[in-house]
Amino acid sequence: MKTIYCIGELLIDFVAIKQGNDLSKAKEFTKKAGGAPANVACAISKLGGKGQFIGAVGNDPFGAFLLNVLKENRVDISLSQRSKTFTTMAFVSLAEDGERDFVFSRGADKKLKYDSSLKKQLKGNIVHFGAATGFLGGGLEESYDRYLFDALTQNAFISFDPNFREDLWKGEEETFVRKSLRFIEKSHLCKFSEEEAQLISGESDLERACNIIHEIGCPTICVTLGGKGTLVSTAQKKTIVESIKVSPVDTTGAGDAFIGCLLYQIANLGDPYQILTDYDQLLEMVAIANKAGAVTTTGYGAIPSLPDYDAVFKN
Repeated sequence: MKTIYCIGELLIDFVAIKQGNDLSKAKEFTKKAGGAPANVACAISKLGGKGQFIGAVGNDPFGAFLLNVLKENRVDISLSQRSKTFTTMAFVSLAEDGERDFVFSRGADKKLKYDSSLKKQLKGNIVHFGAATGFLGGGLEESYDRYLFDALTQNAFISFDPNFREDLWKGEEETFVRKSLRFIEKSHLCKFSEEEAQLISGESDLERACNIIHEIGCPTICVTLGGKGTLVSTAQKKTIVESIKVSPVDTTGAGDAFIGCLLYQIANLGDPYQILTDYDQLLEMVAIANKAGAVTTTGYGAIPSLPDYDAVFKN
């Protein structure tokens, strides 16, 4: 089984307990572990895979809490870092009109330092770039670029999920797209939401959007469509793989569960590059990953709701 290195942010989400108010009126919050790459690492490890998290948290109680959550979910945190800068935090509430009220306080995640000793460990393994904050500057963005180069030189299988967050990129969408392109160009697998595929390609039609992204360089694309399933695209074929029917209560982390489950399956192949040529096998794996994403929506909170092996592969 290949190790999957998930690089990016681990942060505290403070979620308003009483939704329906903007943050100025919210009085109580629930502390939750957040960060897309951390969620993916947990998804992989809860299925029995080798999920390794690479990121920075503060040398404070919140940082300790976050690392403990990963440890409890069997994620390897030996390459995580602690910083004197306070742990990154996000405060979230839903207003009465359904709009999300969001305040982001960036801290330790941007302090990640590149570790040259990791280069040889990447050889023949899988590297997942999925940080929402990965293009916001600081040591994390520098490390992102250097780890991409290392992954290429070490023949690692490269996965990329841009995790676009409108709250972080208002008025700077073109910058986000530009920074994403170099990772799309070098990745073997890209996972997008419908919004991300349209934003990056500049094309509203999803099949044409995927064709544009293939021209940039990525051979295999998965566009998650919520309850409708996932569009699986190569330069030659396109198929929507349906998902199972569930009654969702919280969609947080569903996309992370999907890509985590898909990478878990790829890591169990003798040759990860097999999915680039075996389209039928890829479709079977996406159907299973769809199930992992759907199951996640039936519980509250991303990490607590991530399914284990039995829930995905035996039920």
